[in-house]
Amino acid sequence: MATEPVWDGNKVEMISEKLASDVYAYYDKDAKELNAKGGAAATSGGLIVGTKGALLFETMLNKRLYKQVQALSQKNTEKPILYALNTSAHGDHCYGNMYLSKDTIIIQHMNTKTFVEQHLSDDKAFMIKYFGAGRGIEEIEARTGDVLVKSNGGITIDLGSKLVDIIDFGFAQTGGDLFAWEAESKVLWSGNSVIAAKPALPWLMDGHLLETLDTLSKVYAFLPADARIIPGHGVAIGKEDLKWPIDYLTAVKENVQAAIDEGLSLEETVKQVAMPEFSGYVVFDWVHSSMNVPAAYKDLSNATVISNNDC
Repeated sequence: MATEPVWDGNKVEMISEKLASDVYAYYDKDAKELNAKGGAAATSGGLIVGTKGALLFETMLNKRLYKQVQALSQKNTEKPILYALNTSAHGDHCYGNMYLSKDTIIIQHMNTKTFVEQHLSDDKAFMIKYFGAGRGIEEIEARTGDVLVKSNGGITIDLGSKLVDIIDFGFAQTGGDLFAWEAESKVLWSGNSVIAAKPALPWLMDGHLLETLDTLSKVYAFLPADARIIPGHGVAIGKEDLKWPIDYLTAVKENVQAAIDEGLSLEETVKQVAMPEFSGYVVFDWVHSSMNVPAAYKDLSNATVISNNDC
């Protein structure tokens, strides 16, 4: 990875897009352009407003960006933010929790709460490495979930005239991944389980290739044809756009398994499984060759050993 920040939390400007009545997406103002050329855009979020109050999606990387989405929310509604949802434990999705009103109820996956409470110091060091010092990360203190979603579980939030389903479809990047579905507008917030439109790719940071592929396939099957998805780092995409990460992970699975069956080493596999047909993402070499292929090699090698032992 380059020494420059993935994206600069001191420079990003957030904008609001109305998706339906009382349903909004929040994006980096440059997200559409960045997504189209495979660049890295800042975290996306949003807001759903009911008669009782609002639900905020993602609290952002730092105080500066949290204040921006707070200001956008105040323009979109006079109602209070009753709930804030973190779709994962990644800092750019939850570090802003500490700046929420004390009355706002935070919704997290139970694994996200555990991770933040046990690993915040290490996570901040990781985030500073890739997002830069002096970006407001140093001052972050943990504020974790009040309402927790269990593994493979879900809850429904009643905002008054708006029902939002918070769902764990399975492992998708962190093991604490949540999706939020508003059925009336047919909008799904995916967090980093879906990074952005093509050519962006999934990040198998913690491995679990097979589970991630299964989860994205479940999400695809769940969605109606005209659904819109707000990904973790981009503008809205459609259901059919999910085929890109699904096809990519399927190809990784098939190509890496073939390399394992040939008896290739990890280094040989990385070289053989180049998959240029999926290139175009600005961090392709890092995500594909340095992260995803090694993760797949480890997962599939273990699966092969288990399968052979069962014979």
